[in-house]
Amino acid sequence: MTPPSGTSSETSDAKSEDELDPGSWRPIFEPDPASADWKTNDESLYYSGIRKMVDAVRSGDPTMMEEAASEIEAATADGYTHAQSTLGFLYNMGMMRERDRAKAFMYHYFAADGGNMQSKMALAYTYSRQDMYDKAVKLYAELAETAVNSFLISKDSLVMEPVRIHNGAEENREALRKSRGEEDEDFQILEYQAQKGNAGAMYRIGIFYYFGLRGVRRDHAKALSWFLKSVEKGEPKSMELLGEIYARGAGVERNYTKALEWLTLASKQQLYSAYNGMGYLYVKGYGVEKKNYTKAKEFFEKAAENEEPGGHYNLGVMYLKEIGVKRDVKLACKFFMQAANAGQPKAFYQLAKMFHTGVGLKKNLPMATALYKLVAERGPWSSLSRWALESYLKGDVGKAFFLYSRMAELGYEVAQSNAAWILDKYGEHSMCMGESGFCTNAERHQRAHSLWWQASEQGNEHAALLIGDAYYYGRGTERDYDRAAEAYMHAKSQSNAQAMFNLGYMHEHGQGLPFDLHLAKRYYDQALEIDPAAKLPVTLALASLWMRKNYANSFLVDMIDSLPQVYPKVEAWIENVIMEEGNATILTLFVCLLTVLYFRERQRRNAAVAAAGEGAPPLQPNEHFAPAGN
Repeated sequence: MTPPSGTSSETSDAKSEDELDPGSWRPIFEPDPASADWKTNDESLYYSGIRKMVDAVRSGDPTMMEEAASEIEAATADGYTHAQSTLGFLYNMGMMRERDRAKAFMYHYFAADGGNMQSKMALAYTYSRQDMYDKAVKLYAELAETAVNSFLISKDSLVMEPVRIHNGAEENREALRKSRGEEDEDFQILEYQAQKGNAGAMYRIGIFYYFGLRGVRRDHAKALSWFLKSVEKGEPKSMELLGEIYARGAGVERNYTKALEWLTLASKQQLYSAYNGMGYLYVKGYGVEKKNYTKAKEFFEKAAENEEPGGHYNLGVMYLKEIGVKRDVKLACKFFMQAANAGQPKAFYQLAKMFHTGVGLKKNLPMATALYKLVAERGPWSSLSRWALESYLKGDVGKAFFLYSRMAELGYEVAQSNAAWILDKYGEHSMCMGESGFCTNAERHQRAHSLWWQASEQGNEHAALLIGDAYYYGRGTERDYDRAAEAYMHAKSQSNAQAMFNLGYMHEHGQGLPFDLHLAKRYYDQALEIDPAAKLPVTLALASLWMRKNYANSFLVDMIDSLPQVYPKVEAWIENVIMEEGNATILTLFVCLLTVLYFRERQRRNAAVAAAGEGAPPLQPNEHFAPAGN
């Protein structure tokens, strides 16, 4: 079953984010005093439940979380679409309800059918994971179209890409430092420059507030104030943004005439992206006497001639849809390719449509799905990422985990890995809510395992490595060497040195892979080629291989293999104090190397004694033997 898709054009009138993403949690995280009253009892009950959920995960109150879930369920009983979406999320994650994927799918289906865009994201992602591209592509096409409708008319929207809060096993401090908003030193320096009259700094401050970038809380009023100050200094980029603001009616009353005036002023300052906005207004007939496709084409050509990607994109649309020109699909495709190569997201959307329909490009549903998804993830629901990061930076780990979990369900790989990392890093302090209160250890491990697995499916090599570790050690799942090897192979395909080392070890011991010392050596060598920092463990591993080859079935090999079991406390110390889990083998190999050196030294001593001849007096117990020179 697939909910019906919308049929509106991507060039429809600009709508507010609340219109594009109905049922959003924006009123909780970015409340608007002007629209604080709820229209219906169900809406009031729904947002009361969301607010209680957020408060519950922040304070760690399972009782409040249960109350919140009950309110959401009550709103669902009356058929309130957006409550159905949230209840689907609770069943999918196993929060205060027994985890039930079938019920989650059912609630998301009905919510999507009722117009909830986030449930459409969740369903599209579910279909794509199952390679049901015929269903996934229809939903992602509608979602991508909605995302495009939220973009600016003259230039690329500066949507904040989700920040990866971790770098492997460690916190990504550099990325987090740059996202601390008004507390960030760089922002404060920029603000000081703006206050001193620097027009460029004023514009950048306005951009931060307008889009909510770098951890700054979005504030259209502040953005407008800074843009107006900047244009007094002659800053053309601010003129262009004011044109966008009036065209969209963001924080001001929509006025296409003023929008055209500001865009025209920006274009006269040789800001070529402004021509795209002017062309758009002439295509639509907004702020001008009537539609004028010839003039619009001239503006788009000016933008394209000056290497502005939006110009290429808009010309592509004109030739594809026969707007004032003769239809030329081949030329349209060429323009879209040029714009896509410059990173223009609207161009990715048009190329996705071509792969979807087979017009201009050979039909390819998997490719169309991937491109649609890329664009869809820039839609207004991506605000979840901004709120999650803001919560994490403030120390509200529970709220951050809750929001990243919601994004994870929608298919965002970064959110999947962030949520999983929070579970692994913070444990019970993650405020993870399970089926009947705080998550048990088993629930946490299972949820982290599921999140890491989803992230690994989308190309996250660190996630694939952790999945391999989970199967290898039986952490959060049953021990399974075959599946561990499969996960390590996936990480290895992304040139992960640790995965290559692990595969070598498994070949060396015949665990989940055939016993093969030659392949083991090859993987160890590859690990060193990829990461020079692996020199010590690889050297020790190669020493172990040498030992196995030359002293097979000896007590030395048996000792090497038994050390992790004989000394579990030592292994735990290695795991917790020295390095990550899984590298305790390095201590074993180090002991092995010392043993090899010891026996080689004994051989050298014996050889030296024999070479001394029969006439040489034997060494006495209290005499020291000086090693022979090399």
